[in-house]
Amino acid sequence: MRHRHVAVVLLSCLPLLAQAEQVGEIGVDWVGNDIVIEAVADPKVEGVTCHIAYFDRGLIDRLSKGNWFEDPSNASIACRQTGPITLGDIDRDESGEDVFRTSRSIILKSLRVKRIYDEANRTLIYVAHAAELTDGSAKVAISTVPLYQPGQ
Repeated sequence: MRHRHVAVVLLSCLPLLAQAEQVGEIGVDWVGNDIVIEAVADPKVEGVTCHIAYFDRGLIDRLSKGNWFEDPSNASIACRQTGPITLGDIDRDESGEDVFRTSRSIILKSLRVKRIYDEANRTLIYVAHAAELTDGSAKVAISTVPLYQPGQ
């Protein structure tokens, strides 16, 4: 029973991360490789949705090329206003905060989406990048959502 309480406390300390919903899947070859498209609503900015596209290796590709437990780091992101925008309690530090994270390998690699608030230009910046335990990745995609409203 005590372990369950510890787990609840630890889980409540984790940052609020968005959940992705798959909205599309494109087959790219005969070996079962796909491009998966997911929608991610920013949990702290109501009215903003990001769409992330990434490569998902099929079983035949995994068997023939090895590297069984890992998917490529590549991802593309596009974020747009999908309703009235309401900024919640977002991190305004220049390093931003995680909005979404998913594993791209069994242990060491994840795909992350971070939000950075450019207050001077009234713009939300969303950056998709791979995070690896031992090595960084130069594969980066960026999208912005302006908060400018005419007349303000």
